[in-house]
Amino acid sequence: MISNRNWLILFALSLCCSSFLLFLLHYMIFHDIHHILIYTIHDLAFLPLEVLLVTLILHQMLEYRAMKNKLNKLNMVIGVFFSEIGTPLLRYFSEHDRDHTEKITFFSSMKTWDTPQYQKKQKEIMNLPCSITITCTELIPLRNLLVMKEELLVRMLQNPVLLEHESFTDVLQAVFHLTEELKHRGECTNLPESDVDHVSGDITRAYSMMIPVWLSYLAHLKIHYPYLHSLAVRTNPFTETEDVIIRE
Repeated sequence: MISNRNWLILFALSLCCSSFLLFLLHYMIFHDIHHILIYTIHDLAFLPLEVLLVTLILHQMLEYRAMKNKLNKLNMVIGVFFSEIGTPLLRYFSEHDRDHTEKITFFSSMKTWDTPQYQKKQKEIMNLPCSITITCTELIPLRNLLVMKEELLVRMLQNPVLLEHESFTDVLQAVFHLTEELKHRGECTNLPESDVDHVSGDITRAYSMMIPVWLSYLAHLKIHYPYLHSLAVRTNPFTETEDVIIRE
């Protein structure tokens, strides 16, 4: 079996041989070596420009288009995540956030945010603290939700496309780790305070990673899918009560 490197060498040699044979045929027919040399040098002189046009410009344009299509597909998967489990998790986490009121205030005006404001808010949210306070009893519904959606998390982690989105991959790993932690604790009853603190740390990690990714996803929807953005804003997990009804 011919290796990839050997195949390239053979292909290059065949092209060179073809070119030589065509030049030879041209000479045999017209007997004009001067004409052959003129056009050969002319083509060689234009070769750097061809490299510039094809490699640096056309290739970059095609690569940008391919990356844009890939990002659209990535955001579709991210949308499924937040629709199925991400938004419910954010709502649950925010309800147990020590700075719950501050988060509500921060996101209260998001209906009016434009793209520059989204970019600004993504930076500002990194400075807001995320700290979870939770009890054994409150871990039970969280455990049930995560175990119920575990198969979805596994399928997403197996998706090679998601490797292109490092921050979202980190979110999946953090949420999946939290799922494993809670699943191995059974019914999550009568846990010592030290263990609850440990789980709270896992929740805080996932929570703090999810918020920037969620904001980035909403910024994408704002530009490309305004109707999806409208629903995402109306189901904003950082509100006292969820209300999807349009009243204005």
